Amino acid sequence: MTINVLGTPLKPCSTDPMTGYFRDGCCNTDDTDRGSHVVCAEMTEEFLIFSKQRGNDLSTPRPEFRFPGLMPGDRWCLCALRWKEAFDAGVAPQVVLDCTHANALKYIDLRHLLEYQLQD
Repeated sequence: MTINVLGTPLKPCSTDPMTGYFRDGCCNTDDTDRGSHVVCAEMTEEFLIFSKQRGNDLSTPRPEFRFPGLMPGDRWCLCALRWKEAFDAGVAPQVVLDCTHANALKYIDLRHLLEYQLQD
């Protein structure tokens, strides 16, 4: 069983758009996921601009990579280090803890994730 940052079973992040390193809707990972796409976050305009400025355009569709392009409000499995970089810059998007893989804790302090927890 895959565990989230709260120590409970990992829940799906998004199926519309379909997210995840494996495009299975969950922030699952394995050794081939060099970016560690484990943080389920809800996109904001501010974060999408920040990511594009850092060389990772998440807004433009890339069908060849099965990537639809994201809009504010979409949930997406982000690379843990990109989320941390955005956190350090004050533009981190909110996270869905039930859907954020426990491996995120290798890169991000739980108290920071709790601070940015999305309240449904």
